[in-house]
Amino acid sequence: MDRLDQVLDAATPLLRRAEQVLDAAGAPAGHPVLDDLRRVRLMPADAAQAVAGLRPSALADAAAELRAGARVCAEVATSLPPPGAWEGEAADAYDDRRRRYAVHLSGTGESLDERLEATADLAAALREWMTRTRDNLASALADVLGSAESITLGVRAHHPPSTAEARAAADVTSHVLRVVATDYAEAEDLLRGSQELANPVPL
Repeated sequence: MDRLDQVLDAATPLLRRAEQVLDAAGAPAGHPVLDDLRRVRLMPADAAQAVAGLRPSALADAAAELRAGARVCAEVATSLPPPGAWEGEAADAYDDRRRRYAVHLSGTGESLDERLEATADLAAALREWMTRTRDNLASALADVLGSAESITLGVRAHHPPSTAEARAAADVTSHVLRVVATDYAEAEDLLRGSQELANPVPL
């Protein structure tokens, strides 16, 4: 259990309350929450649940396993036997095929071992991103739980919501969504920089 697991249950009622107030009263004119909602496309409680669904532990062994696979590729590439005393067209054809397989397995930027290493780097980076994203959201939730806006939203509700309640709901929502949006933009950059991993390794 990390910090997010500890704080999420306590923060969810506040986030739901903020959503109810915004639904009933709308956001104050010109409030940045409107941009935050457009960026994330989720209300704060759902956005928090999405982040809570990130499981860094699922990638705990991925990088090590991928790097082990890369080492196997390199070992196999160096172990392919040359023709030796074998001569003739068949020997030449075999040696050509052997060399091409070795290059495919290891030694160039397009080889299998390099692709596995790059994928391992991505897995490690994603695990670090998940951990950091969960921690950042935990801090944001702790902020709103201890805020004046939390007190405003925690008192007896007005129907329709008061101006103070609408602003408090917008501030809480904006604070949480901005943190989520920033972290997910980082993930998009990370994945965009790794798009070549989706391309097949040429033979």
